[in-house]
Amino acid sequence: MDLQATSPIPPSALPVAAFRDHLRLSSGFADGATEDALLEQYLRAALDSVEGRVSRALFLRDYTLRLTRWRDEYAQVLPRAPVADVTALTLRDRMGAQTVVPADRYILQADGARPRIVAAGTALPTIPTRGTVQIAFSAGFGAAWDDIPADLRQAVLLLAAQYYEHRDTGGAQDMDFGIRALLERWRDIRMGGRA
Repeated sequence: MDLQATSPIPPSALPVAAFRDHLRLSSGFADGATEDALLEQYLRAALDSVEGRVSRALFLRDYTLRLTRWRDEYAQVLPRAPVADVTALTLRDRMGAQTVVPADRYILQADGARPRIVAAGTALPTIPTRGTVQIAFSAGFGAAWDDIPADLRQAVLLLAAQYYEHRDTGGAQDMDFGIRALLERWRDIRMGGRA
């Protein structure tokens, strides 16, 4: 499985001013742009860490998922939630020839925690031998910082602050308890081999 974000979070969407206020930093100094770039770096690191921990995209953006086989012939779970749309499903054979699967052959079940693509008929399209399938989809709570649930926003700010405060010591060992507590209700609990 290979998951790639194909549209990055634009710098204008990042809450640099809110993060600066959270840290109680002064503003208006000559090196403000340098400080803002550093704050943006810690915010991006915290966003990536939180998204990885809860398997959810916070900001709405595009992804591609490349697979060599389906996990189940009838359905495939997508690794990021909440999914807004599946834009394309493309089969590629070992020689690189591509076939776009018609949208009426699959259905998006946009479950908040475990979104998946389900076959419209008896099975998902067959992936060519030594070939791949590429699923293009968009996922996230929204394009703006305020679209993200408040507890996840708070976890991002707290984790970015933790990174900022430990920048000279190589970083903290683990997320603080308060951050983990904020993320706990968003974690996906998996049981068994096919759950």
